[in-house]
Amino acid sequence: MTLAARTDRNTATIAELLDREQERFLLTHPRSAEAWEEGQRHFLYGGPSHWMRRWAGGFPVYAAEAKGAHIRDIDGHDYVDFALGDTGGMCGHAPKAVTRAALKQLQNGTTMMLPTEDSLWVGAELSRRFGLPYWTLTTSATDANRGAIRIARMITGRPKVLVFSGCYHGGVEEAHVEIRDGKVGLRNMIHPNGVDHSTVSRVVEFNDVQALEQALSAGDVACVLTEPLMTNFGMIPVADGFHAALREITRRTGTVLIIDETHTISSGPGGYTSQHGLEPDMLVAGKAIAGGIPAGVFGVSQEIAERLWTIVPKVNPRVRQSAHLGIGGTLAGNALTVATMRAVLEEILTPANFELMAANATRLAEGARNIIKARELPWHVTQIGARAEIMFMPKPPRNGAEVIASRRGDLETLLHAYYMNEGILVTPFHTMFLMCPATTAEQVDRHTEVFGRFVDLLADAGVS
Repeated sequence: MTLAARTDRNTATIAELLDREQERFLLTHPRSAEAWEEGQRHFLYGGPSHWMRRWAGGFPVYAAEAKGAHIRDIDGHDYVDFALGDTGGMCGHAPKAVTRAALKQLQNGTTMMLPTEDSLWVGAELSRRFGLPYWTLTTSATDANRGAIRIARMITGRPKVLVFSGCYHGGVEEAHVEIRDGKVGLRNMIHPNGVDHSTVSRVVEFNDVQALEQALSAGDVACVLTEPLMTNFGMIPVADGFHAALREITRRTGTVLIIDETHTISSGPGGYTSQHGLEPDMLVAGKAIAGGIPAGVFGVSQEIAERLWTIVPKVNPRVRQSAHLGIGGTLAGNALTVATMRAVLEEILTPANFELMAANATRLAEGARNIIKARELPWHVTQIGARAEIMFMPKPPRNGAEVIASRRGDLETLLHAYYMNEGILVTPFHTMFLMCPATTAEQVDRHTEVFGRFVDLLADAGVS
């Protein structure tokens, strides 16, 4: 059989298997199906967030309760949760420390546009963990990225932001670009929103030092915005020497380096940055940083702060401050968020818990690798810290172009639908697994069992 014929047969078979799994899901989740239909009447895309429509069963399960790494839906089904709210739930669901801090602060005021004493502790702890002296709180990592970009433009006088193809940095306009078939365009049918991206964005492939050097040589890029390794287009590990080159080139060209640790905070208490001794000018985090309460943070170096203060001075007690910098929002740094952020940093995202989380991620990765090796499948598993991912390609990609060329979206969708029917949840955008402090070895082994049965299902159906 030719490769083309085998590919066509695989595609048809996978489609049949997906139809079967989605039919099984519909039959066993009648209340969630009914709720989803009701949601179409009131929400633009069926759910409170349009992201919620992307689950592979054809509709999402409706959650009734969640605790630790466990979710129960309104149909009474139980799930091991490796999605963890796409990192927002990395502390686990309803952790005692966050619940206790939130309840206490709810009784003492949620948002007053005034600082609390907890904020002093949080600021000092962010500096200690991430190595940057000055911080600002926002309501999301998107807002934190926007704030960091705005400051970079203010202090450099330059218009453009460089990102890597396949990146995701929330709703940041400048980051919606990608390279596909050698051409620069917008990702995932994103509307340009009145923005001429050629004037505000520059995009190159991750791990490509030569392309980075060329892109920054014109001196019109205010900042490079990047994850320390890519996690939103499949996990793309960083090549040896790339971070050193990135830092040297950005310094030489006067370009601000912003590292977005929103996902890679799963690497350890100070994220990938602290673990690997990176030296960003600014650092962004969000999602898990306040235990699932909406929050983002960005920190700046001493040099960046001093350059900003020459444009917008620090507080003069005799002058009413009116420069809002175009950053933030009314609820940024509110007392509830600060209280839960302190609980997370003080009691949950601790070295001991990260050690446990990483051990379980290693256990899951090794279990999946053993199955892949035993069946001689052209797949791989990447694991960094508390996060692991199965990808249906022989080796880890070096950049977004390799993901585009090799990714098997139909097989991913089938796996996700099968997982949901078997009581496993993973983030619907990629096959990535995240551990929380409450994740157990037994839950990890449950995944290994289910993944093995999925491989058997493909073998019995003749999918190669």
